[in-house]
Amino acid sequence: MQELSVRARIISDLVQIFNNTKYLERRIEHEDYGESEMDKSFRYPDNYSAEIIDMGDFRMEKLSRNDIESEWAVLHFHGGGYLSPFTNHYRTMAGLYSEVAGGAVVLSVDYRVAPEFTYPAAVDDAYRSFKWLQEQGFPADRIVLGGDSAGGGLAMALCYRLKKLGEELPAGIVAMSPWTDQTNSGESYTTNREIDPVFGGTKGEIVFNNPYPGEADPKDPEISPLFGDFSGFPPMLIQVGTEEILLSDSETVAEKAKAAGVKVRLSVYEGMFHVFQLSALLMPESKKAWFEVKRFMNEIIGKESDESDEFAGE
Repeated sequence: MQELSVRARIISDLVQIFNNTKYLERRIEHEDYGESEMDKSFRYPDNYSAEIIDMGDFRMEKLSRNDIESEWAVLHFHGGGYLSPFTNHYRTMAGLYSEVAGGAVVLSVDYRVAPEFTYPAAVDDAYRSFKWLQEQGFPADRIVLGGDSAGGGLAMALCYRLKKLGEELPAGIVAMSPWTDQTNSGESYTTNREIDPVFGGTKGEIVFNNPYPGEADPKDPEISPLFGDFSGFPPMLIQVGTEEILLSDSETVAEKAKAAGVKVRLSVYEGMFHVFQLSALLMPESKKAWFEVKRFMNEIIGKESDESDEFAGE
């Protein structure tokens, strides 16, 4: 990547200003991580239909294109440090996932979160959502996992669960700034601590002293995928920014997975902050990232990428 775009600099500064206020700290102190927005109104484009599915312990939202009957599905896991539930900006991501996957069905999972629900609640919910898609007629090799931050780690954790059970793994994984090491052992947790616009200078539970592992070993691969054996994993696209404390999580996973024979594409975006892809098409860097996701999806699905489409960016 070349020098940051003007929009990227502005958005990065705004993110840093917001997270340097006492607002985030107060939320952490009072364990106020918000409420799920899955039941709240959200207007998708007219060519989409959304259905909320109650699984008892958790809920899911199935997003479908009205004009396309796709044979593919994206199983979408939101971020939030295993502490925050599903929020409306993840609906924007769900729509983008469908678009870049040629109109695929997108199943977003409002999995149970800590501190009320510790491990293995999130992985259990992820596994049930994967099986639900299979019951709806999507075989494992027609399902792509997509997740950001904790959701990216959860996508890999689900693959460990499937491996352990001897079941077929999905066709691929898109992991945006995945959190894969809940022991926080990577070099970037120190070197990027002060420059990370999202987590810089914080000591809150979102990353440090997170309650999600509960009484379990945080090095369990279903909690911290970085410590597992990646052999047999599907192709992975991993995107991360150079300004993140989670940079090492992505780099180490990519290195280990490649050593295990997994096809991995690691894209490190210069100057980018944690899950910058949430900016969607607002800045060239996030636009370029989504176009990269589209190319990855097309490689799995077997389509050719159109270099002239709206996601191509600069």
